Amino acid sequence: MSMISYAAGARYLQLLGGACGSFYDWYCDLPPASPQTWGEQTDVPESADWYNAGFIIVWGSNVPQTRTPDAHFYTEVRYKGTKSVVISPDYSEASKFADLWISVKQGTDAALAMAMGHVVLTEFHRDRQVPYFRDYIRQYSDLPLLVRLVAKDGRYVPERLLRAADFADDLGETNNPAWKTVGIDEASGAVVVPTGAIGFRWGEQGKWNLEEKAADGRTVSLRLGLKGAHDDVAEVLFPYFANQASNGFASTDHPDVLMRRVPVKKLALKDGETLVASVYDLFLANYGVDQGFGGEHLPKSYEDPAPYSPAWAEAVSHVPRDQIIATARGFASNAEKTNGRSMVIIGAAMNHWYHMDMNYRGVMNLLILCGCVGQSGGGWSHYVGQEKLRPQSGWAPVAFALDWARPPRQQNSTSFFYAHTDQWRYETLDVKEILSPTAPAGDWELTFIDFNAKAERMGWLPSTPALKTNPLEVCRRAKIEGLDPKAYAVREMSAKRLEMSCMDPDAEENFPRNMFVWRSNLLGSSGKGHEYFLKHLLGTSHGVLGKDLGETGRRKPAEVNWRAEGPRGKLDLLVTIDFRMSTTAVYSDIVLPTATWYEKNDLNTSDMHPFIHPLTAAVDPAWECRSDWDIFKAIAKKFSEIAPEALGVEQDLVLSPIQHDSAAEMAQGPEPKDWWKGECDLIPGKTGPNLVVVERDYPNLYKRFTSLGPLMSKVGNGGKGLAWNTQHEVEALGRLNGVVSEEGPTKGLPRIETDIDACEAVLMLAPETNGAVAVKSWEALGLQTGREHTHLALPKEEEKIRFRDVVAQPRKIISSPIWSGLESEHVCYNAGYTNVHERIPWRTLTGRQQLYQDHSWMRAFGEQLCVYKPPVDLKTIDPVRGRKPNGEKEIMLNFITPHQKWGIHSTYTDNLMMLTLNRGGPVVWLSEVDAQKVGIVDNDWVEAFNANGALTARAVVSQRMKEGTVFMYHAQEKIVNTPGSEQTGQRGGIHNSVTRAVLKPTHMIGGYAQLSYGFNYYGTVGCNRDEFVLVRKMKVVDWLERPRPGNAVQQEG
Repeated sequence: MSMISYAAGARYLQLLGGACGSFYDWYCDLPPASPQTWGEQTDVPESADWYNAGFIIVWGSNVPQTRTPDAHFYTEVRYKGTKSVVISPDYSEASKFADLWISVKQGTDAALAMAMGHVVLTEFHRDRQVPYFRDYIRQYSDLPLLVRLVAKDGRYVPERLLRAADFADDLGETNNPAWKTVGIDEASGAVVVPTGAIGFRWGEQGKWNLEEKAADGRTVSLRLGLKGAHDDVAEVLFPYFANQASNGFASTDHPDVLMRRVPVKKLALKDGETLVASVYDLFLANYGVDQGFGGEHLPKSYEDPAPYSPAWAEAVSHVPRDQIIATARGFASNAEKTNGRSMVIIGAAMNHWYHMDMNYRGVMNLLILCGCVGQSGGGWSHYVGQEKLRPQSGWAPVAFALDWARPPRQQNSTSFFYAHTDQWRYETLDVKEILSPTAPAGDWELTFIDFNAKAERMGWLPSTPALKTNPLEVCRRAKIEGLDPKAYAVREMSAKRLEMSCMDPDAEENFPRNMFVWRSNLLGSSGKGHEYFLKHLLGTSHGVLGKDLGETGRRKPAEVNWRAEGPRGKLDLLVTIDFRMSTTAVYSDIVLPTATWYEKNDLNTSDMHPFIHPLTAAVDPAWECRSDWDIFKAIAKKFSEIAPEALGVEQDLVLSPIQHDSAAEMAQGPEPKDWWKGECDLIPGKTGPNLVVVERDYPNLYKRFTSLGPLMSKVGNGGKGLAWNTQHEVEALGRLNGVVSEEGPTKGLPRIETDIDACEAVLMLAPETNGAVAVKSWEALGLQTGREHTHLALPKEEEKIRFRDVVAQPRKIISSPIWSGLESEHVCYNAGYTNVHERIPWRTLTGRQQLYQDHSWMRAFGEQLCVYKPPVDLKTIDPVRGRKPNGEKEIMLNFITPHQKWGIHSTYTDNLMMLTLNRGGPVVWLSEVDAQKVGIVDNDWVEAFNANGALTARAVVSQRMKEGTVFMYHAQEKIVNTPGSEQTGQRGGIHNSVTRAVLKPTHMIGGYAQLSYGFNYYGTVGCNRDEFVLVRKMKVVDWLERPRPGNAVQQEG
């Protein structure tokens, strides 16, 4: 990631009052399971730590192809005796390095992971209790904690985690007792409140740690499971989803609710005697591991095809049971012998499915059960892209103008584009199809756009635009009435006179009007639902072949306003800043040519190693090109010149979601209430979004852009819930960059005139590049944990990394509490290392690795524990089956878009060398078996299409491809050697022409511990691999080289 290039546009937009869209979730690189489990988004080991592993599973990753510079660590460790299993549907580049290649049925990874977990739980936890494993999960997971059970249909279902506040005396806790979870001390049998839960993080000091102590200071050892200390055995119901599947995925003959008997205790709580179970016992029962209490549909052996045995998984995932058993045993045996040096290298492939969380949580459970997370050579190695913003807390103030105004306007892009490209108008997936049979009572009869709007108005997700009325106008009206804008907004929103935009996304007042695209190919590589972008956001020719909910008669939103006609063309202006004529640039109103990597000064860090890289201008930008920093600086200057014609110093009302890593993440409990429905009052930052008045100085926007604002001195800096003083660093930056000497509001402030100035600001403010700041940040953490951590940075206290230092040679970053690994000469960077070895809690509700998710929305969709859910049916085939026949056969295939090294990570496909190596244009891969069925031979032109649109490409027929799939490697432009589509009559589409974003309600949860919003941390994700297409040979290859008849936009479909 080019930090300063990104920061340039983001800084301009924030000073303007615009919104920055997220990218990590929209690209589908953001795994929601990471925040759910750890309260952290994708903190991973460096690639050198692969060499320390004793057993590696490469799962949905293609290391030699997409991680070529780092692959040697993987290939070389095999010479030390490390075993390698590669799990991939196709025979990938990585597969040839494997001791065992497991060809799993695509989309069934969670089933495979559950069966492996079944083996590990059976052999290493139930039949034989490995001391290291048990000690690890007792200290570092939520498995020893207690869960309330509630009656349902004469039996019980797990509810929420038990809290200190459930007891009559709050167990002696006066600070946040509702946010302190409880367990049972093994020695005394007493109910205790172990330190480390989120309730200890906020409102008190010194007890937010993972020491084996209770809140009252007693040393405790939490009991794992209630067997042997139980008062009774309860019949507990667990949801089961694999009894229904579509599109060729296997289903099994089991009921949708599985009963397992679980040991329980009876506790006297405020609301009476209540049955409670431990997460550990529920966890085993969910996996089908019987502790001797029995139940229904429990596997009696690995050969019994009951959920979730190896025999069951073989039927679902097509993986032989012997391979499942051998892999699970090998992985766990190595972890037992090496204290956790078993590792899973996992790629974005697993994250592109609708039920991505289940894929990931299945793998995470396996790692945690074997004590691998936080141990050198072990853990979860999830890699996407090549970026990890290591000096994050130094970069954020520059990028989001936090030196001038707080909070910034940030938007999760998936929800934004789902709403504003009107993909919600074509929704084919019904909430009923994914709702759990054990769901608690609640209002679940909503559509996905309804759920998203509910999340926005409750302060869970951001909203852009937030209000139907311009927020500057809101402040003006409040001033006329003599009211504080915040109080005015609360009054008007409560009365529904001031409307939130999310409730009517197709109202003209709520259209997004202007959009800058830089560092992105929005309409090309990343635009899930490409044709909907063209139809509704841009209002241009498109290839949408399906009909909207009004035309099909499907269920419309219950709360969000439906308009009979979907708007065509919401944007007034699209500006793209790029150094190549990408698909996005082709559709833009204005294209500004920018500098390449070798024509600018910038910073880059990666998750693959702990060094900071500079980008330096080897040559000046060619022709009219400028760096991103200079482009946005020039725009800011011109804006400031003309602003006084319409704008001066204005008040702006900013609505922002309840943030993770703040005390507000305890705002709402597991059973939230909706102010919009009258269930509670609107209280900003508690029951709804934060409302903050921010000053915008439009005539001085350029001056603000080019100087470090006063908030860094007045308020300071921080990150991940920590804060520290930065006065000294601001003064040092002024001496380094110089200060503004011109009269005006920025006089005396440090300059950020050039891209190098911006680099120096980032490096000066970040604890990872300034040893003194690192020490201050560890001191801040020590106040919360009550433990001394500064020893991790004191040796580097005097070190200050400057831009010209990293130009001379890459510099290794300094350890900071912003990340959970250490930069040390003794261990490689490994995520979770400081949690385990420094006893720093994970930033979750429990402070532990959290395997049980107790929010009511999680329980409603059956995801309180990990389960297997088959891919969803998006129903995009029947509307186009047999449409415009050309005499060739059609075959339905699962459409997959893997990453490739020929199109991302190293270069682009649309250059002569890459085109020459790759058949001169777009290609799709399919199996020999599927190709033979429909008469396709290698290099034929084919068309893939569904209700979302169509694409054209040459066929690569290959033995390595799994039957039932078609691959189109991401990302191939549609602007080079792409013939016309027989379905649309237009130029064949791009790989996203046949996709559409579909939202998942559990990704919208907010205001609840680790399930709280953070930019590029948690939110809805743009998945696309549940999609199917029809593939057929093209009869006529039409290059559309004749003049287009007339000027009118023609569209058929």
